[in-house]
Amino acid sequence: MSEQTNFLAGALPAAMGVLGGGRMGAGIAHAFLISGSKVTVVERDEASAAAAYERVAESVDKSIARGSVTETREDLLARFAVSTSYADFSTAQLVVEAVPEIWDLKVSSLKAVEAELSDGAVLASNTSSLSVSGLAQELARPANFLGLHFFNPVPASTLIEVVIGKQTQKSLVAASRGWVEALGKTPVVVNDAPGFASSRLGVAIALEAMRMVEEGVASAEDIDNAMVLGYKHPTGPLKTTDIVGLDVRLGIAEYLHETLGERFAPPQILKDLVAEGKLGRKTGQGFYTW
Repeated sequence: MSEQTNFLAGALPAAMGVLGGGRMGAGIAHAFLISGSKVTVVERDEASAAAAYERVAESVDKSIARGSVTETREDLLARFAVSTSYADFSTAQLVVEAVPEIWDLKVSSLKAVEAELSDGAVLASNTSSLSVSGLAQELARPANFLGLHFFNPVPASTLIEVVIGKQTQKSLVAASRGWVEALGKTPVVVNDAPGFASSRLGVAIALEAMRMVEEGVASAEDIDNAMVLGYKHPTGPLKTTDIVGLDVRLGIAEYLHETLGERFAPPQILKDLVAEGKLGRKTGQGFYTW
């Protein structure tokens, strides 16, 4: 059986790519790399590509230290490369786009990647809220496109949301389940809808928690503890917002507000914190001090 046949039957791609090597993209690259795929990350410039390489190498080192991989560092990194050229995706069976949640940027990036792929390659977006069906309409081969929504931090998260667009070929549902399970994670398959399942529910809880802080109901810490201790959430909604990034949460809330109505209107406290540059863990200050 050929590598391509195995891949479309649910085996991990022999070669895959990631567009964007930030925290999320590097995590996606790491997940496929330690599971056996050859991985190429493409970034916008040499400095960003070098930074992506260091992020993935650091994650590899942590996996080795934990004893969660049996391959040597040299063997793992021998299958990993960074680049600034979309053409280096030409041999990939799967490419996952992981650029910021900006519609025009997503569309232009996906089009540029698709132009370099073979006809049988699969293109996926890591979008956490944007319409997979809408993005697919911009592509030449929409049947080969779907959403693979990874969660941050990717190495620790066991969930991947598989988002099926209106034009996604049905055979990719089973195939994508296989890829996710081969990564040691659990797939949740949803049909394309604003916010999918995870972002829609997660943002709804987080926005209500923000309104409670605004209204003086309780502190961020006590609201989070109520969810952690009472509902067994591993992290409270406000600390999770800090980890995800307040700017990211604001963008998702604005999109859901536009598509689903007033219940997703972003609270003023969220807009104010973002305007002040208090974006959570990545800036050292959000609802918490990091």
